[in-house]
Amino acid sequence: MQCFQVAWKIHSLPHAPQSTTLFWLLTCSGEICGFRIHGQNVPFEAVVLDKSTGEGVIRAKDKLDCELQKEHTFTIQAYDCGEGPDGANMKKSHKATVHIQVNDINEYSPVFKEKSYKATVIEGKKYDSILKVEAVDADCSFQFSQICNYEIVTPDVPFTIDKDGFIKNTEKLSYGKERMYKLTVTAYDCGKNRASEDVLVKISVKPTCKPSWQGFNKRIEYEPGTGSLALFPSMHLETCDEPITSIRASIELETNHIGKGCDRDTYSEKSLHKLCGASSGTVELLPAPSSSANWTVGLPTDNGHDSDQVFEFNGTQAIKVPNGMVSTSLKDPFTISVWMRHGPGAHEKETILCNSDKTEMNRHHYSLYVHNCRLIFLLRQEPSEAENYKPAEFHWKLDQVCDKEWHHYVLNVEFPTVSVFVDGTTFEPFLVTEDYPLHASKIETQLTIGACWQENSGHDNDTETVSEPSSGGNARMAQFFRGNLAGLIIRTGKLENKKVIDCLYTCKEGLDVQLPEEVASAIKVEFNPNQSSLTVEGDDIDAFDKVMQHISYLNSRQFPTPGIRHLRISTTVKCFNEESCVTVPDAEGYVMVLQPEEPKISLSGIDHFARSAAEFESQEGVTLFPELRIVSTITREVEADTESEAAEGADDDPTVQETVVSEEIMHNLDTCEVTVVGDELDGEHESLEVDMSQLQQRSLEMSSSNVGLVITGVNTMANYEQVLHLIRYKNWHTEALFDRKFKLVCSELNGRYISNDFKVEVNVIHTASPMEHANNAMVQPNFINPVHHASVDLSGHNLVNAHQASVVPSAATIVIVVCVSFLVFMIILGVFRIRAAHQRTMRDQENGKENEMDWDDSALTITVNPMEVKRHERRKQGSKISNKKHDYDGD
Repeated sequence: MQCFQVAWKIHSLPHAPQSTTLFWLLTCSGEICGFRIHGQNVPFEAVVLDKSTGEGVIRAKDKLDCELQKEHTFTIQAYDCGEGPDGANMKKSHKATVHIQVNDINEYSPVFKEKSYKATVIEGKKYDSILKVEAVDADCSFQFSQICNYEIVTPDVPFTIDKDGFIKNTEKLSYGKERMYKLTVTAYDCGKNRASEDVLVKISVKPTCKPSWQGFNKRIEYEPGTGSLALFPSMHLETCDEPITSIRASIELETNHIGKGCDRDTYSEKSLHKLCGASSGTVELLPAPSSSANWTVGLPTDNGHDSDQVFEFNGTQAIKVPNGMVSTSLKDPFTISVWMRHGPGAHEKETILCNSDKTEMNRHHYSLYVHNCRLIFLLRQEPSEAENYKPAEFHWKLDQVCDKEWHHYVLNVEFPTVSVFVDGTTFEPFLVTEDYPLHASKIETQLTIGACWQENSGHDNDTETVSEPSSGGNARMAQFFRGNLAGLIIRTGKLENKKVIDCLYTCKEGLDVQLPEEVASAIKVEFNPNQSSLTVEGDDIDAFDKVMQHISYLNSRQFPTPGIRHLRISTTVKCFNEESCVTVPDAEGYVMVLQPEEPKISLSGIDHFARSAAEFESQEGVTLFPELRIVSTITREVEADTESEAAEGADDDPTVQETVVSEEIMHNLDTCEVTVVGDELDGEHESLEVDMSQLQQRSLEMSSSNVGLVITGVNTMANYEQVLHLIRYKNWHTEALFDRKFKLVCSELNGRYISNDFKVEVNVIHTASPMEHANNAMVQPNFINPVHHASVDLSGHNLVNAHQASVVPSAATIVIVVCVSFLVFMIILGVFRIRAAHQRTMRDQENGKENEMDWDDSALTITVNPMEVKRHERRKQGSKISNKKHDYDGD
């Protein structure tokens, strides 16, 4: 038996029903009883249709799925019915191979491999490909399983996508315009079946990577009194993934515009020297103008009281220091110190300090001046027996002299050696010239500042005088200085030590850093002397960032100078590849030092009292401020303590209410001045005194004049209060004194904060015995004498002389007795009224002393009323006497 076809290739639709005929088998020769399929898990079966013809069909047992299996291959064999009823000797045909290929239908839609896609691009760059999206199709055929197209559904976006799913930008992107794009993308298979779900694509735009310092505020506010403030707590260095081998950063705090280069205490230079530990003997030649130091009055100043007092010299001003302030000839060792700001000038000598002859020869005994950006000190030796050359002029070539910045200069002179310290750094002279000692003469000298005094400039070719005369004798000045000076000091008998010099120059503000332990060994930090700049070096970026985050600003003044301090960070990096190494631009910002709360200094105490004349004339005198109190307060505005209080306040008032709180604080004082109100002190019979030993114990100084006294020195309010309690007023001639008025004013920081004017009035209580008054009343010539001095117009009247008065005693005596009685009555009435007023005043005064006024009841105490009362009574008395005289004449 043989079939006519050996192999069949049959195409079948997927999911065909089981009864569906897939194909016809070709007829085999002979009678066929059945077919047998060889193979494992063959999902087909063969069924005989006609045994006689050998026709049959192959059909699927189950639904076919092309996606599970595209093709099926198996073998089939036919067999006959055999012989006899039991089918013995059955014959089989040869095996034929059957290939079945399942045809596909487009039943599946494309599906994206990811739920969403993300990518990041840098602004300003066009990419060939930003990212690729990919979809798949589950269909089995090539036609229906392939993705033929992708499409961006979101309209109006600067992106495109190709058939392979690559997305790119069609234009340069801008971070400022759009920081993130969100796109919807779909896919189509080759049968044009769309994806079942579109996919979201997020494309972030990053700014162009620029190596720089990131994460710090350009404005940093500093509140006074808060200690150290971190400047860059969140800062880090962006290197754009460039491999860095080392980093070096310099942080600079610019304070040149604050005071004399930075924030320092603004006490007087003399007080600052004491605070820094300098010994006595300091003479301040440029003090703040005051009643006791008036030679700087009229000199232009830059005095805002927030910072140091600075004197300006514009080439036309100079001042003469009063005689006696400094000894005529300086005995070494001695020190000259000064703050100076000077720029490039003309090629002329510019005098800072000069001591020269007042008349005739114009010899310069010693002088400190600037010439061609050199600092020069002239010191001529006084006459001596040996007429030998000696060092006379010392030259220093210093860049600081002409850089228009503030610098602190200290000259230590111990002949023949002179050293200069500039901002705490010592310099030796590069040139020393010699000269003969001065010849002996009796010519007095004149000490001047800002120029040199010259009686006749024609005698000295090295000087230039001002052609136009000016007030104050400036026509005799030459070699004028152009610049700013402050704190000019001469100190004799001892050199200034390095510790004091550093203290005078050290700033009260600067940079600081506390290195974390974990990075201390990996990072190197260096400061400049005044801590206005520091340098950080290292090779670990993370450790470097930590150190930068710990850099802080500190201002130790209680009342710092408000304003801006600029910050600049300059950075240098080194890379493995020097050719492509990044450059880090400078970073800039500023510290804003806020205005400190200004203290209100209040003086209070007993401001009106009376004392007996004997107390004024006693050795102790009268204490002016026995119960003085000095209190300083600041006023703050604070918000409500709790949110509920703020809410309650908001219900009543739509505006936010703040509470004003007054808080008492402690700080120093540097000056208290007592002045006389009215006539100046007459040194012959009155004075203001204070225990000098008590002042010395507190390192305070006192100067006095006919207008009052001034106590100076930096000390606590409590110590000033104790010293002011000791001030006494004495008067040895109280007969014509009825009252005296004084005014007290205290200040802090060289006049930056000033107290109220505390005025005190003291009355003099005059006493006399009753018997003396009775005797005076009975003696007519003694009583009449004052009448002749009274301001009464007696023209047209002729007063009787002594012997005429004795002739008519009766009527005149009666009138005199009546007038005297009336005058005594008025005086006694005035005494009781003053006593009652005094008692009321004492009850009102807080903590007043019970014994402010001691009354002596053993004798009549009389307070003399103003002279107008006397004059009024005397005018009445004189009129009555004259009328009585006319009465006698008429008789």
